[in-house]
Amino acid sequence: MNNNSVKIIPLGGLGEIGKNITAIEYKDEIIVIDCGVSFPDEEMYGVDLVIPDITYLIEREDKVKGLFLTHGHEDHIGAIPYILKQLNMPIYGTKLTLGLVESKLKEHNILDSSTLNSVNPGDIVQLDKIGIEFIRATHSIADSCSLAIFTPVGTIVHTGDFKIDYTPIDGLVMDLNRFSTLGDEGVLLLLADSTNVEREGHSISEKVIGETLNRIFSGAKGRIIVATFASNIHRMQQIANASIKENRKIAFSGRSMENVSKVAMDLGYLHIPEESVIDIDDINNYPNENITIITTGSQGEPMAGLSRIAHGSHKKIEIYKDDLFIISASPIPGNDKIISRVINQLFRKGVEVIYEDLEEIHVSGHAYREELKLIHTLVKPKYFMPVHGEYRHLKHHSDLAIKLGMDPENVFTLETGQVLEISEDKAVTSENVHTGVLYVDGIGVGDVGNIVLRDRRYLANDGMVTIVLAIDRNTYEIVAGPDVITRGFIYARESEDLIKDIKDISRTAVEKYLDDKVLEWQVLKSSVKKSVEYHLYSKTKRRPSVFPIIMEV
Repeated sequence: MNNNSVKIIPLGGLGEIGKNITAIEYKDEIIVIDCGVSFPDEEMYGVDLVIPDITYLIEREDKVKGLFLTHGHEDHIGAIPYILKQLNMPIYGTKLTLGLVESKLKEHNILDSSTLNSVNPGDIVQLDKIGIEFIRATHSIADSCSLAIFTPVGTIVHTGDFKIDYTPIDGLVMDLNRFSTLGDEGVLLLLADSTNVEREGHSISEKVIGETLNRIFSGAKGRIIVATFASNIHRMQQIANASIKENRKIAFSGRSMENVSKVAMDLGYLHIPEESVIDIDDINNYPNENITIITTGSQGEPMAGLSRIAHGSHKKIEIYKDDLFIISASPIPGNDKIISRVINQLFRKGVEVIYEDLEEIHVSGHAYREELKLIHTLVKPKYFMPVHGEYRHLKHHSDLAIKLGMDPENVFTLETGQVLEISEDKAVTSENVHTGVLYVDGIGVGDVGNIVLRDRRYLANDGMVTIVLAIDRNTYEIVAGPDVITRGFIYARESEDLIKDIKDISRTAVEKYLDDKVLEWQVLKSSVKKSVEYHLYSKTKRRPSVFPIIMEV
């Protein structure tokens, strides 16, 4: 490739759900689009969040000119506080998006050292060589934007997450006219949301949910508890509208729900009369038929509001027999079983539960096939690269582009770390750059790696055995122990013979070296560990983690 080329560098979010982050580089300028997290799967014991590894950007810090945000969902902004601590850069986004980011930066005590630049749809941020235009889009959160990136090589259009909703709750329709104009002027590359490419037809308007909610609320006899995504402000608005219509007070439950609703109301994106909102502590001061609770936990998360209510561990909300629960969300892939457990538990408590299989109480925020076809037709890109979704979604979106008439050689289905490099006359996948993930565990970032996770898996699967003994350095004798402590392996009181075996094997392994006057702790520990592990596997076919602790007195 010649020097006059633009690079598209996916640092996360390709072929996987979450942690969306893409860099676009032209000569000495790099812009970053979005900076999201993903959430740990069940194999990531103890991990709170998964964030992208930005080593590529850190190594080119002097080139990085800014972070440009398409919208305020966690998989697009959730990693910002952690990333800014590694690489501080100016942030550009719409008012609500920055409001949600600001809340995160306050929590991390880095707001004062951060630079937030508010933009409106239609605004262009002009750098030396690259210009970035924000284009109004519709999605399941207000203030969402697509981006047009103007480079000397050509124009790149990044849709962000979007759907084409002709009747959005806030009345602000997607600016399809701008997409058409850009297409007529010539678009070099289209990067487009692929999440719902497998769904035929056209997504349902968010307004449909309002009609369903009005009907359900009008027939409810007691409290209504609605679980939804905290960031879905349009859904919150419709729940609030239905509540007010039926003379219900609204309480928000869950930290993220309380934070987002406050930011959205303060900035004028969520319109609820002040007298209609009550604190969760005050719900018992009103008749049940006059209460709506909007809570977190629509994905069945064990520590979130809905799950706590279902299992009776919520500090402020207990279940009454006339409660009506509404789960206004669809399962993120992999969460189906967890949500089913929560729904089953609610039914066991004798309450009514309405979820997606029973009523139209959730619509997707991502474009279906016909909407994707419309964007392709309007933009008419020379090259196409699908983004946002699992690898199968990217593949199906590439196939769709080819069916719409694109040359297969101009369609690129990449994975995280693969670089697409485009010059005025050709496009190639030029290199693979360093990417990966960092695990956030408590306040630690990156200090939990694959080896630690492997150890946690072993501990979770087979438990642990700790062997403690004390040695007299002068006489080369065991003066205390061995004592055996087990966790998650066997119930010691019912396995006395096996415990006795562990003690005898440990004593023998140590005494063998003590007889030869060997006091190397590593040698003694290794001998105990190997001997006990071999015996336990031969007896139980399990591999607990064995921890010898040898002290000297």
